[in-house]
Amino acid sequence: MSEAVGSSRLVDFASPLFNFRDVGGLATTDGSRVRHGVLFRSDTLTALGEADRDAFAAFGIRTVIDLRHPVELERFGRAPDWCCEQWHNVPLNNPVWRAEDYSAEAGVVAFLLARYHETAELAAADIARAIELIATGQAPTVVHCWGGRDRTGVVIALVLELAGVSDADIAADYELTEQGMARYLAWQRRNKPDKEPLQPYLASTPAEVMRRFLVELRERHGSVAAYLTGAGLPEESIAALRSRLREQRP
Repeated sequence: MSEAVGSSRLVDFASPLFNFRDVGGLATTDGSRVRHGVLFRSDTLTALGEADRDAFAAFGIRTVIDLRHPVELERFGRAPDWCCEQWHNVPLNNPVWRAEDYSAEAGVVAFLLARYHETAELAAADIARAIELIATGQAPTVVHCWGGRDRTGVVIALVLELAGVSDADIAADYELTEQGMARYLAWQRRNKPDKEPLQPYLASTPAEVMRRFLVELRERHGSVAAYLTGAGLPEESIAALRSRLREQRP
């Protein structure tokens, strides 16, 4: 596992933002690493406030890709205008999760794995569109949904796989979100003590989920690249993504 996969990657803000981090630093199969300062992942930027304007600006982000559904935008709003030059809403066409589909006996891994495959099949074109925006972007980009774990987790995992990051490091980056959720829950206890606790499948992001998801996606489609090109991602965008994300080797 590369040194870049660690809790120190989570960035502190004054605003209630708990799961923001640079995906740079992860090792790739060609012996290089994912570039720092190019691609970020986050929970929702809706609550990003003026107190963090300078801190956020320091990352140089110019593009925001918001994976939330229109109903979420209508209810909670979008990222502030000042945090980006380009804002794209690419809602993933996956069904709303139902608590009754969760079985404590089957456990969190089985529930999340089923939901991610559901997303991969029903929102394939949306995922391909989000990844094309990342691949063809010219400036630092952040991808987010609500908690920055499920929709964002799937998109970022596929991006990192195309870039040549190992499944183990992709899964570790995904699992780091659990620490982001712990930060959110601590904030909730202080600021919203009457709020009901999260369902188990919303508070946990086991690395096993993402490892199995990637293996099973390849079994179903041959490769991650084949899955994405079949969903509409141009071959040249995969090459552009790798060029954009990988550090140049000496």
